[in-house]
Amino acid sequence: MTHLPLLPFLIPFTAAAVLLLIGQSGPATQRMVALAATLAGLAAAGLLLVQLADGPVLAYALGDWPAPYGILFVVDRLAAQMVVLLFLLAVPALLMANDGTDRQGLHFHALFQLQLAGLAGAFLTGDLFNLFVCFEILLLASYSLLVHGNGPRRSRAGLIYVILNLVGSSLFLIALALIYGTLGTLSMADIARLLPQLPSADAPLVRAAFAILVGVFLLKSALLPMAFWLPHAYSAAAMPVAALFAILTKVGIVAVLRLSVTIFGDAPAVAGLFQPWLPILALGTIALGVVALFAADRLRVAAASLVLISSGTLLFALAFATTDGTAALLFYLPHTTLATGGMMMLAGLIAGRRGELEDRLVRGPCVGNRLAIGGAYALFAVAIAGLPPLSGFIGKLMLMQEAAPLSWRPAWWAALLLSGFAVTLVLARVAALIFWQPDDPLPDQRTGGAGRAAVLLLALASPVMVVLAAPISAWALATATQLHARTPYLDAMLGDAPPTRREVRP
Repeated sequence: MTHLPLLPFLIPFTAAAVLLLIGQSGPATQRMVALAATLAGLAAAGLLLVQLADGPVLAYALGDWPAPYGILFVVDRLAAQMVVLLFLLAVPALLMANDGTDRQGLHFHALFQLQLAGLAGAFLTGDLFNLFVCFEILLLASYSLLVHGNGPRRSRAGLIYVILNLVGSSLFLIALALIYGTLGTLSMADIARLLPQLPSADAPLVRAAFAILVGVFLLKSALLPMAFWLPHAYSAAAMPVAALFAILTKVGIVAVLRLSVTIFGDAPAVAGLFQPWLPILALGTIALGVVALFAADRLRVAAASLVLISSGTLLFALAFATTDGTAALLFYLPHTTLATGGMMMLAGLIAGRRGELEDRLVRGPCVGNRLAIGGAYALFAVAIAGLPPLSGFIGKLMLMQEAAPLSWRPAWWAALLLSGFAVTLVLARVAALIFWQPDDPLPDQRTGGAGRAAVLLLALASPVMVVLAAPISAWALATATQLHARTPYLDAMLGDAPPTRREVRP
């Protein structure tokens, strides 16, 4: 168990190397290795979750280098929750990809595992430079996965996606250079200990560096005005890939949460960095997602717009980051990730059952097997709209109560209620066009049993969260309390090691 914090990263990274080595030895072998690795990653993440239920924060130093100089993987309750969520989404996405998506291009399974490694590493790392490395790993894999299967639509979306993320990566490096030049370290815990004693002469440069870094993370989170790429890119990808992409925006959100709570704390140099612009732009992101939802001409575009609405919702809650507000955010985050990812996969399943119409929102032959597919759609729609009795209602109620101060509550409540009403209207119209048609259904042309099973697994996530609402909300509150306490995370990384001394040159 000593190496357990490393396993959620190491297992998919090793699997990607193995899959590249065995090459195109046969789809059955590729699928078996990929699925085994993903299930092993889920098991390792589950063990971490169990260990951290009552235990301390775990830290693993690669090569046993002393902090803060080595590569450190740190697992607190937040990191454990995110890696479990990652693999819970990855397993059904991979199952659906095995229905034929993986055969549309080369090295799908290796790239899929590489994406999982980058995502897991981003959640687990305790160093800003290693966070950059993990970002690049997951982005390189996402570039190829986005255009997997070729086609002009994916190529156009991929070009925009690559350019934006290359700009973001360049800004990321500039921010890291400024932070290292002024503080002499990139360890999150070390920065957290140095910021309160920062000389006033260095404060403007450090504040500018962190403002750039926050901007990079918010680009990944699709915050307005850096949000227009998301519906175009996510709707162009193959639907199993788009389902996994549902957690990509959460990487940026969790990174900003780490910055604002773990690193910044009450340091004067970065005080008020998120106010008042972040809640305003978050509300604007929700509004943009609603507009995109009404304008959607395909179910996959509507599902991508739902991801945009969820990003705005989470970022508003993050802007104030109280303990109770963070707990509400951490309950809502897995719900919205699994529900929107499931809706992406359902769009792919429906597209394979409507012939040439695919998932276009026009009248035509209804979808066959309406009991199973229609039931899954109803569960996703009710959960995403925030209607009782599913987990979306519980999550939104928690956010309404805890995520905003009194002065912001009228705007916040209006945004949540109106966006939920808009989602209900649009998804009801989609149901009428796809499921409530009198025509005989067309036969399933492209999807098999694995895809249906994958969609049904994710559709059951919201009812399960309702049944387990008490322990999940208790976990979220304990996670938020640990995160805001800061001391367990910092001590696990540095212990009694003195803060890094920056070399000052004349």
